Amino acid sequence: MQVSVRDNNVDQALRALKKKLQREGVFREMRLKEYFERPSVRKSREKAAGINRQRKLALKKAEREGLL
Repeated sequence: MQVSVRDNNVDQALRALKKKLQREGVFREMRLKEYFERPSVRKSREKAAGINRQRKLALKKAEREGLL
């Protein structure tokens, strides 16, 4: 990943770098890998995240169709 510094403005370059890292999901991955997570806990967390994703999509679809 590369960010260019323009007009010696390092703060702006840092903001751009943080935004790129956030978009790539690096911070989320770092937080998850900070401690060891047992495979069973990981599986249950991923399953819960999938259920939440499906609920959110179903709610958005219902709102679009005017059911809610």
